[in-house]
Amino acid sequence: MLINKTKGKIWNGKVKVADTFFRRFRGLMLKPNIDYALVFILPAETRINASIHMFFMLQSIDVIFLNSSREVVDLKKARPWRIYVPRESAKYIIEAPMGVVEYLNAEIGDEIDWKVEEERKAVPSPVGALNKIDIKSSNSAISLAEPKPKLKGK
Repeated sequence: MLINKTKGKIWNGKVKVADTFFRRFRGLMLKPNIDYALVFILPAETRINASIHMFFMLQSIDVIFLNSSREVVDLKKARPWRIYVPRESAKYIIEAPMGVVEYLNAEIGDEIDWKVEEERKAVPSPVGALNKIDIKSSNSAISLAEPKPKLKGK
């Protein structure tokens, strides 16, 4: 979810974070259907660090550049095969489907925040808990008791 705190507008779409070099490098390239926003967390707040390219993009996107206070410093409607450099230094970049900037009514100086919906993954059972189960004493058809020793000569 993206939140324009200045204007009280909320976009309830899914938000993902690109906080590693590989995630930032991959970005939204070659995605045929962009149905979520991607927040880039940059290592430094500079104009050059915040520059983006649209090479290998399959569609146009909305781009919001934010400083370290999460205030909008620039907005772009980015088209494929172009390069964009923000007007001012940025620490965060939000790449979103077309229309999100208009929906949020975002303008220079607005404070934008986001909430990432955690992807739920199955949690494996700890091995220590399985070792505490005494299967040998149960009346089940399966037994994990030690095998009987083989008799010699047979």
